[in-house]
Amino acid sequence: MKLWQHQPAERYGSSTAQVVSSRRAFEGKVISVRVDEIAAESGTVTREVVEHGGAVVVAAVDAEGRVVLARQYRHAVGGPLIELPAGGLEPGETPAETARRELREEAGLTASKWIPLGSFFASPGFLREELHAFLALELSSVERDLDDDEDIELLWVPLADLLAAPHELRDAKTLAALLLVERRLESLAGQSEGER
Repeated sequence: MKLWQHQPAERYGSSTAQVVSSRRAFEGKVISVRVDEIAAESGTVTREVVEHGGAVVVAAVDAEGRVVLARQYRHAVGGPLIELPAGGLEPGETPAETARRELREEAGLTASKWIPLGSFFASPGFLREELHAFLALELSSVERDLDDDEDIELLWVPLADLLAAPHELRDAKTLAALLLVERRLESLAGQSEGER
């Protein structure tokens, strides 16, 4: 399905902004902040951009149709969130390699079947973080290998329950990935019925 008849550049105007100047305002371990001055019809405008190296989010579904979730404290929101296993890309890692590593480290799981679900931007108004979503199936348990600063409680919840009550979740990447999982599983079910 195509959401528009024309390419985005044709629909919304120029697909790139003319950057008049750019400076690095902050450089951290996880993110950096860039401040760009860009030319606009009304004059020069300032855009602050948080840069992140990218991340993955993994929906691991077991043979019983349950999804593993991680409950962990998130300092930026001042409390715990329930989310799918996720994590940042390491230098030189592909998104698929990161997904395998994060599922093993956070959930103590490996998967025999991996399905890429696509990628998306979490908050493109100011954040340059592309998230790559994966569906992991045919799961096996292995030893967890949490980072020193991670305290994660695992929850197994039926996928149908999550899809029936998305308002119970507050993490955007988890909500987006679950929507992609639902569509992919519907597609796979349709293919299986067509083969009969």
